[in-house]
Amino acid sequence: MRYPSQGEPLPPGAHPEVWTGRATNRVQWILALAGAACVALGIQLAVDSTWTSGVAALAMSVVGCLLAGLLILFGTLAFVSVAVRVDKDTLEVRCGHIGLPRRRILLSHVVEADFAPTVTPRQWGGYGYRWRPEMGTAVVVRRGEGVVLRLGDGRKFTFTVDEAEAAVGAIRQRLHLAPGGGPSAGGS
Repeated sequence: MRYPSQGEPLPPGAHPEVWTGRATNRVQWILALAGAACVALGIQLAVDSTWTSGVAALAMSVVGCLLAGLLILFGTLAFVSVAVRVDKDTLEVRCGHIGLPRRRILLSHVVEADFAPTVTPRQWGGYGYRWRPEMGTAVVVRRGEGVVLRLGDGRKFTFTVDEAEAAVGAIRQRLHLAPGGGPSAGGS
């Protein structure tokens, strides 16, 4: 089956072979700029320093600025966006521009997919790849709609994505198409 063009309706009873979706958070670019500023400050200190307090203090300042800046840059750029792909066998969630971290779940391990009208960073303790014992794991890049998967081993996986209801529909459709009428219970 060919994948329909944007806005083209599917024939009755048909489904696209692959469903894709994204979510982005442009506000996190501001944090990335702060990280770049820390890196620039570290480089500036290393290249053009007039410190008279000693080499140890200068080295600690340079290394501290560089490390803090790189951590902020990676932490924000890794979670400025999320890309979701659902095909006939798997669901894949890739974060950031390089796709890391990445989570791949076999649909045979999914018991149920539910629409969550509001997923907030506050619920999960911030943006990024999160884990809370009572809630499972999540990829949260922005406040808004999301998908909650219940896996065969009892764990839950939540992610934010635009058009989350369509994602849930695509997942549920594939679950009902599985041999035997539904997915098997298994871990991810």
